Amino acid sequence: MKRITLDIETVSAASRFDFESMELSLIGIHDSETDEYSSYTKEELGQLWPLIEKADALVGYNSDHFDIPILNKYYAGDLTQIRSIDLLAEIRNSLGRRLKLDSVAEGTLGQKKSGSGLDAVKWWAAGEIEKVRKYCLDDVRITKDIFEFALKNNFVWYMDFGEKKKVPLETKEWENGEKTTMTHTLPF
Repeated sequence: MKRITLDIETVSAASRFDFESMELSLIGIHDSETDEYSSYTKEELGQLWPLIEKADALVGYNSDHFDIPILNKYYAGDLTQIRSIDLLAEIRNSLGRRLKLDSVAEGTLGQKKSGSGLDAVKWWAAGEIEKVRKYCLDDVRITKDIFEFALKNNFVWYMDFGEKKKVPLETKEWENGEKTTMTHTLPF
């Protein structure tokens, strides 16, 4: 199964519920088929679409609520038609509340994120594109590693005020679900 693990950064930190005003600065991905990481600015999205369209699933953290809706504004089709595995949604369904990626990364992988989305906004504004790229790809790697851990173990760990706690996850359908890849690049 070909998975694209993704994370986006935005130009500004608008209200987290106001996606219409948010503009993509950069997207980072991991392609499970090639085991390669890559990133694309808004101007380079034409190179990304064929990779996404061949995916059996999009994997992210808060991707159904944030990344995919914002990215979909730039796509001629509908990215919500590609199967999505949103790790935050899976955790929320099991635990009953949301967890920060940093808490899950620390508990599951023993490492913290390299920055924050607000840092990425500041770096972008200052023209420090490579810092944004590195931060975004670090988040993609963390998300991919958490996904793979969960897939293998049917749970993830998170840190809760210094205490490591477990979140059970139902992962058997993650790799066995119906394939929904697109077979063409839009626009025609």
